[in-house]
Amino acid sequence: LQHKSIKLSLSFLTLFFSFLALGDVLDGYVRTEGAWLLSTKKQIYKTSSEEECAEQCETENKFTCRAFLFTSKDQQCLTLAENTKRAVIFRRTNAVLYEKRIYLLECKKGNGVDYRGTEAKTQTGVQCQKWADNAPHKPNYTPEKYPNAGLEENYCRNPDNDAKGPWCYTTDPATRFDYCNIPECEVECMHCSGENYHGVVSTTVSGIECHRWKTTLPQTHWSLPFPEKDLKMNYCRNPDGEPRPWCFTTSPTKRWEYCDIPRCTTPPPIPKPGRQCLSGRGEDYQGTVSVTESGNTCQHWSAQSPHKHARTPENYPCKNLEENYCRNPDNEQRPWCYTTNRTARWEYCTIPSCDGTDSHTPAVDVPEQAQISEECYQGNGVNYRGTSSFTITGKKCQAWNSMSPHRHNKTAEHFPNADLRQNYCRNPDADSRPWCYTTDPSVRWEYCNLKKCNDPTQANLPKPPQTTLEPNPDCINGNGRDYRGTVAKTGKGKTCQAWSSQTPHSHDYFTPKTHPDAGLDKNYCRNPDGDVNGPWCYTTDPRKAWDYCDIPKCPPSQYECGKAKFRPKLCAQRIVAGCISHPHSWPWQISLRTSYGLHFCGGTLIDPQWVLTAAHCLEKSSRPSAYRVYLGLHKERALEPSVQKREVEKLFKGPRGVDIALLKLSSPAVINNHVIPVCLPKENSVLGGREECYVTGWGDTKGTGGDGYLKETGFPVIENKICNRPEFLNGRVNNHELCAGNIHGGTDSCQGDSGGPLVCLDQDRFVQHGVTSWGLGCAQPMKPGVYVRVSNYISWINDIMERN
Repeated sequence: LQHKSIKLSLSFLTLFFSFLALGDVLDGYVRTEGAWLLSTKKQIYKTSSEEECAEQCETENKFTCRAFLFTSKDQQCLTLAENTKRAVIFRRTNAVLYEKRIYLLECKKGNGVDYRGTEAKTQTGVQCQKWADNAPHKPNYTPEKYPNAGLEENYCRNPDNDAKGPWCYTTDPATRFDYCNIPECEVECMHCSGENYHGVVSTTVSGIECHRWKTTLPQTHWSLPFPEKDLKMNYCRNPDGEPRPWCFTTSPTKRWEYCDIPRCTTPPPIPKPGRQCLSGRGEDYQGTVSVTESGNTCQHWSAQSPHKHARTPENYPCKNLEENYCRNPDNEQRPWCYTTNRTARWEYCTIPSCDGTDSHTPAVDVPEQAQISEECYQGNGVNYRGTSSFTITGKKCQAWNSMSPHRHNKTAEHFPNADLRQNYCRNPDADSRPWCYTTDPSVRWEYCNLKKCNDPTQANLPKPPQTTLEPNPDCINGNGRDYRGTVAKTGKGKTCQAWSSQTPHSHDYFTPKTHPDAGLDKNYCRNPDGDVNGPWCYTTDPRKAWDYCDIPKCPPSQYECGKAKFRPKLCAQRIVAGCISHPHSWPWQISLRTSYGLHFCGGTLIDPQWVLTAAHCLEKSSRPSAYRVYLGLHKERALEPSVQKREVEKLFKGPRGVDIALLKLSSPAVINNHVIPVCLPKENSVLGGREECYVTGWGDTKGTGGDGYLKETGFPVIENKICNRPEFLNGRVNNHELCAGNIHGGTDSCQGDSGGPLVCLDQDRFVQHGVTSWGLGCAQPMKPGVYVRVSNYISWINDIMERN
């Protein structure tokens, strides 16, 4: 056993690519916007699409292609030998990185000859020696001798086709080599709960065909929040901690169902040595804490009293659900347990962090302020120390001390003077303006939604009224995607090339044919790809492919939907236990009242003369004269001079069985700093699970304070599939509804909030995705609030407003 010979097999790669050929070539890749890899081995090609670039990667013969970079404007494709596990990753605008999933998977097929994961410890937990090192053991297998065996770093590999699988030389002088504990890539069968199942079964237990993960019809569902879970084609998978693989179905009457994947007859993999402290979400925590954060004793996992449940050792055989110790078998935020308290079904546990920080940091409220001026930055924003934490497209920033979803080196340790606190926008590397990594796994980073101080051309100025937008102003609103003016020179004075021309720069990606709605007329500056820096064009200079145009911002006008004049607090605490809003920071919120002025429901201004609310708020009377709408108020008493009062001229209840209604006001509201309509979503658009949204209202606060003032709270949207689990709302939520709330309770809408808005930030403005409808109690654990899904009723809303 002092030396180890080689016989490589490409069976797993052959199988993988045969699967890949069955569908979209990009299904085999993980996509990340704004990322650039520094690769020593690369080839550059001219391509017009990501698909063409992927084909170049698949057929690359200079090296093994693990990833590729594509830039749409330059139509440049770089095939790469490295991926993010092997190379330095940078931020870069206008670039998209695609990485082959097979090289990101941490599992093996057969004896693991083709394993290319990053496990670097033996089955006993000893650190591996680097393959290029000669100490403590002189290796027989080195990168020079076996260049195709993947012997990089100290990762476990199988260069000699060992029947027992991947191994490595160890850093223990007494042990030359040992095998590694690499889980099987389950293709024909599954171990444990099927988390590593990568087969091609695509039918459910009742024989229904699965539909593709990338589509949302017939079942609307999350946008893909699990880039590492191999969600390609319509294959059964288990991305979210279910007892076994499942899929959304193609049946309109069956949203999702488990798949019939047989259990493997071979023994399951030996579990890795667990941690006694909290790292990440704590999936590998194996300590003995058995008390929740509120002091309740944990119920044994094998017990069904006092709480019946499905998280049993039988259903989760590889999750070490022993005794009553806190565990995280199903991808929760951190370890938890069912409790022995009959009134508290389950709670999180307080586990000491492996890095010495608190395992859970509660949200901190912001002091009450009457009016908040817009934050801005000086110069390039290196010294910006504000609290903005959203990007220019509305994405929430990732915390600087977090490595999820994006790993990086921009930490307080490496940049001690950059004030990298929480998830606030900063500029640690002297970029052109403040930025942050995003919480969207598919978008690595973006610039922040901040204006430059004392620079009106950089200000976040409102767009003109929705009803009076000029067709061809020579100024831009936002990023200028809707610009249809006639400027035809770049900011540096170069004449633009016609979009239909292929001279001097050949391009197939942005033409009048490929983007018929982008206004690619003549050689006018346009923004067909929504570039955050504004309109651009290909130039007539052979040395400069493209450049930005210098087009001024449009002057302020009456209003822009979804943009308040007063900065919202964005309280994401645990309208029960929320926080008092900044006055007039939610200017679309209305108070629906009786004819005597008594508040009983909420609603949302969606147009100067139209309010969206819940149908059940109109049960007491079908007469419009029975209702009043108050706008522009912060205090429920409505004594502020900003208050506007309107009678209801007409009311319209939604389709049968849907808790939605429209009110036409007797006269249009006066749009000003205190009264502004919200934006509506695109028809049939679907929110991604876990997206942070906000609810406002004057409803019952259950003794938590703030009565009489508009309150707000932020919490995540919960995928209907999860919300309908037995321990949550047990199948009560319909497809035309959505769930939102904190699963552990403490925050919720309540009586008096009905009919009010659930809004989410989208590209620097708020969009109403839900109408507050119903719930089981207020802020109860396991019982999130339920909201009508507004995007399903855009046609109905438009039809009512146009006909009336």
